[in-house]
Amino acid sequence: MSMQFKKLGKTDIKISLICLGTMTWGEQNTKEDAFEQMDYAIDQGINFFDTAELYAVPPRKETYGFTEMYIGEWFGKKKNRDKIILASKVAGKSGMTWMRGEETRLDRKNITLALEESLKRLKTDYIDLYQLHWPDRKTNFFGQLGYQHDEKDNSIPLEETLTVLDDLVKQGKIRCIGISNETAWGAMKLMEIAKEKNFARIVSIQNPYNLLNRSYEVGLAEVSIREECGLLAYSPLGFGALSGKYLNNQWPEKARLTLFKEFTRYLNPIAVKCTESYEKLAKENNLKLAQMALAYVNTRAFLTSNIIGATNLEQLKENIESINIKLSQKVIEKIEEIHKKNPNPSP
Repeated sequence: MSMQFKKLGKTDIKISLICLGTMTWGEQNTKEDAFEQMDYAIDQGINFFDTAELYAVPPRKETYGFTEMYIGEWFGKKKNRDKIILASKVAGKSGMTWMRGEETRLDRKNITLALEESLKRLKTDYIDLYQLHWPDRKTNFFGQLGYQHDEKDNSIPLEETLTVLDDLVKQGKIRCIGISNETAWGAMKLMEIAKEKNFARIVSIQNPYNLLNRSYEVGLAEVSIREECGLLAYSPLGFGALSGKYLNNQWPEKARLTLFKEFTRYLNPIAVKCTESYEKLAKENNLKLAQMALAYVNTRAFLTSNIIGATNLEQLKENIESINIKLSQKVIEKIEEIHKKNPNPSP
């Protein structure tokens, strides 16, 4: 099977069903690794890369912007910018002052400066999909399921943020607008404002989605389908937990969760129990756990693209090959059985 493509929202832009994620480049991966991964990805038919001003991850002043710089140097070498649909992101309110000398916010000053700096690092004069990395307001994202309201929240008004983005679309610096780590209310409110003001339409939502966290299905799946604003699924392997490599209390050397324990939310006891069940199911059906997990994500009607990342070429090859895996109805039914026993153990 060759690479599949889907339309990005209501645009005429077609992006590969598998997207190359890049956040490890500059921390766990060298520039040479990044070049190798990009070369391999395009050879496999991938035309969609996702990055962010924040990367490499975990975010540090010392590695800020490295990922975008690597991509920019690759464009400079390959002269193929026009062949790639490039997505990047602007950071919301964070408390991190080392990006722009003051706290990051989603206001005109910050977004404009963030985009200009990203364009320089990426050695390009436009970004195809520019996303709000997370909301400026206090809401439930990054592993929080429950919403706790804060009357004192002083977030940037959504209309102000959208006004800036619409101006940048009109200037030709970005082609499309996307949102990330967003809630159903946030997505619908942003779309409502864009419609009322005749702003550029939001074309995608980048949120986590995997066998251990299917919370997207609760409210946002319907939004994606009815509003033609599909999911760009990140962490489809739960930070690698759904490869099975951390089972039996294994901590592989140089693996992300071995190095960065702050990302171990997919390794809580219930999540591990579920992962063991998924691994058993995969083995019974002569499947690799990672490929079964990715293939399941690929089948979702609300999905536009599945963002896979890898720290080595072997992982990348295996992950991209998930495009060729067709899960039987029996396997899908078994996945649903496991999910119903412990739904969303790792939000």
